[in-house]
Amino acid sequence: MDGSVKMARMTLHIDTDPEDLLAELTMNSTPLTSTVTMEKVLLLKSVGIFPTTPADVQRQLTDALEEETLSPGEQLFAKGDLGTSMYVIKDSLVRVHIGYHMIVELGPREIVGELAALDPEPRSASVSALVPTRLFRIEQGVIRELAQRIRDTTARDGMAP
Repeated sequence: MDGSVKMARMTLHIDTDPEDLLAELTMNSTPLTSTVTMEKVLLLKSVGIFPTTPADVQRQLTDALEEETLSPGEQLFAKGDLGTSMYVIKDSLVRVHIGYHMIVELGPREIVGELAALDPEPRSASVSALVPTRLFRIEQGVIRELAQRIRDTTARDGMAP
């Protein structure tokens, strides 16, 4: 395997009752709108890096998700492309590869491109759809803004080190 390829595989299945989740999301905030769907909320809650994210931040994140669809064989991004976003795979299967060499296949509730969301740099591999694919894109700016809000909330509530 090419040493320049950096990859994390994260999946978490959630056991949260949807009614409990809805109550948590609407407590002390405005009701869910058409742009914030339960589908997006449940998806984020099931992805390894988001289940402990505060409900208000989860709602803001779901508003910022941009859906993308790919046809089988269509490329999401190519090795060397400058990356500034990460993707949450809704349903489908994608292939992470360098040329014809497959690195890994990723499926529902997994993320791809997360390193670029943290630190923009050229992509270390290409990603292509193996089947009809739905993903949600999260831009780097959104991640940074929400991370700052979490730090501010934590500090305000006296939970900072």
